[in-house]
Amino acid sequence: MCVTCGCETPAQHGHEPGHAHDHDHDHDHDHDHDHEGAVPLTRGFGVLRPAPTRTVSVEQDLLAKNDRYAAANRERFARDGVLALNLVSSPGSGKTTLLVRTLEVLRGRRPVAVVEGDQQTRLDADRIAATGAPVVQLNTGKGCHLDAHQVGHALAELAAPAGGVLFIENVGNLVCPAAFDLGEAHKVVFLSVTEGDDKPLKYPDMFRAADLCLVTKSDLLPYVPFDAARAIANARCVNPALECLTLSVQSGEGFEAWIRWLEREIEARVPPVVARAAGGGRGIGA
Repeated sequence: MCVTCGCETPAQHGHEPGHAHDHDHDHDHDHDHDHEGAVPLTRGFGVLRPAPTRTVSVEQDLLAKNDRYAAANRERFARDGVLALNLVSSPGSGKTTLLVRTLEVLRGRRPVAVVEGDQQTRLDADRIAATGAPVVQLNTGKGCHLDAHQVGHALAELAAPAGGVLFIENVGNLVCPAAFDLGEAHKVVFLSVTEGDDKPLKYPDMFRAADLCLVTKSDLLPYVPFDAARAIANARCVNPALECLTLSVQSGEGFEAWIRWLEREIEARVPPVVARAAGGGRGIGA
């Protein structure tokens, strides 16, 4: 269940509900909460009377359980020497296009893997697979975000990209994914120039939760009423520590800066012994 909108359709990736599979993390599927609107009855003196009720903080319980799964994912990433990035944005911001180009650059230089989140289809996963990168598609149905439990399921099907990067492309949504830790090192928020430059102020939680903001599709700036400097100022008004890059996959502007950011974060997160074993002795941009 989503803390914000109430969606509760489980993500599926080639499994039917109730499927059996192995996990490397513990989890429970208990059902011990009250249902809102349901009034339990007790019988006394031949009359049905409402029973005492209790209020349950669903948001607190839900996020606490997600955080336990996220901690297990994060421990695994640290153990395997993996930089995990949670890519978040509105629909159509250019996440998949940038990811495809990034995977092409990393091919043969760093191990990579992708968890692809969408409500329906595996269209984006097919684009990722065409680069040769390992990918697992998570379809959330009516769900509007990925959670740490779903990512844990996907990790059972992906070889850990030790010494490299796991990209988690979240469902296009600037609201709910902000609340759900997946175990990632960083959230990377995309803001395309085809959106409003006031979006960081209208959706502050996402920009506050992110460590890097990518202002994408900069090749369209001459044709749209978008002020990139104002957008970055708005984002930093919400999150003063936020790093910001302006880039375009089409023109190549800013792409090398994005690759250098990745290289820096891999070197900071991946132990040298793991990097050498993974063949990552040279930099990404080499």
